Amino acid sequence: MSTPIDVVPYDPEWPQIFERLHRRLKAHLGDLALRIEHVGSTAVPGLSAKSIIDLDVVIRGGADLTEAITALRRLGYAHEGDGGIQGREMFTTPADAPPHHLYVCAAGNRELARHLAFRDLLRAEPMTARAYADLKADLAVRFRDDRRGYSEAKGAFIEQALSSIISRVLR
Repeated sequence: MSTPIDVVPYDPEWPQIFERLHRRLKAHLGDLALRIEHVGSTAVPGLSAKSIIDLDVVIRGGADLTEAITALRRLGYAHEGDGGIQGREMFTTPADAPPHHLYVCAAGNRELARHLAFRDLLRAEPMTARAYADLKADLAVRFRDDRRGYSEAKGAFIEQALSSIISRVLR
């Protein structure tokens, strides 16, 4: 059974946790990781979130995935496949690491672009971030023991926010 969903106020330690994870990953992945991005709600200053850091490791392309899986396995990560989202590979969190979700994406990947666009929108638009925080707090109560339901319920907000970015660009 998974742990209940708990959305907590922003923790100023989250960027430091990301930096420690980043340094450890970069030391083991070297040039294989073009960059390592802090994504998700913990990457947005002031935003309430589940206390789980989301990281996207960006590689050149699919040809580098096998090497990335091998390097991450040495750190205690296990590859879990794409979880139904093509181009975004998921990994388990090692027992000795702080809570985090690790994904590996190829540069230019659609899911990577979505993660970055949504993070950057929330950083740039405090009203949107506040609305998202309020929604997550409500959903955490409604879907306390249903992570899938919680994630799916956030989807409409995320899609609408990403659509607004596209609309603005096309004007």
